[in-house]
Amino acid sequence: MRSKTAATVLDLMNINVNRLSGGIKAYRLWMKEQLDTVTIPELYVLNGHTGNGKTKILQTLKSQGYPVINLEQLASHRGSIFGQIGLEPTNQRMFDLQLGEALIHYQQAPYIIIEGESSRIGRIIIPERFFNQKEISRQLFITLPIEKRIRLILSDYHPETYHDQFVEAFSIIKRRIHTPVAHRIDKALQSHDYHSVIRDLLDYYYDPRYIHSTVYPEALITTIEASSLEEAIVQVKQHLPVS
Repeated sequence: MRSKTAATVLDLMNINVNRLSGGIKAYRLWMKEQLDTVTIPELYVLNGHTGNGKTKILQTLKSQGYPVINLEQLASHRGSIFGQIGLEPTNQRMFDLQLGEALIHYQQAPYIIIEGESSRIGRIIIPERFFNQKEISRQLFITLPIEKRIRLILSDYHPETYHDQFVEAFSIIKRRIHTPVAHRIDKALQSHDYHSVIRDLLDYYYDPRYIHSTVYPEALITTIEASSLEEAIVQVKQHLPVS
């Protein structure tokens, strides 16, 4: 709600504004109701193993005018145990607010492109209704060569800048990794060999976990195998409805 001083200044400047009855609290309550009732357009879900460029594909499509909701961007978290490194995670209320606004913005869109996420992104819980819709939507599974994936992860996470945070995050999952491999990752971290760190984490932690956590009916799955991020973007576009 505007203060009297602010209202006077705006009036003098001949700027027409609407006063929000009940303030931001009322707006948040209204937006929460919208998340339970707003129409969700058809979803196209970019899926695939860690490092397959899903976020970068979303960013590119968004810049080209495609209807995109980047859930990780709204959460300010990349979704893994390393996901908040270099970021300041959003709280649940702000996430819900931004998601609701995005859905309202795209009410007239024929579809929305999102990334496949679990029900949680860090500490954020994706609203159940939206998550359930994602689970029954078309899944575009992106597959890039392992070396491309490693380079994309290194460019996203900047482990050389956030070395201590990487060591701390790895300590949380270390016990879940076969002991000889965990020791090898430890040594690679100590020598700042991040390429080897990422390769082992993909081979022995993230890829096996991903395989067990993503089960969809075959009818919903479209596999996109590409040799580069650019080729993957072209193929994704080919599988979207023609406007």
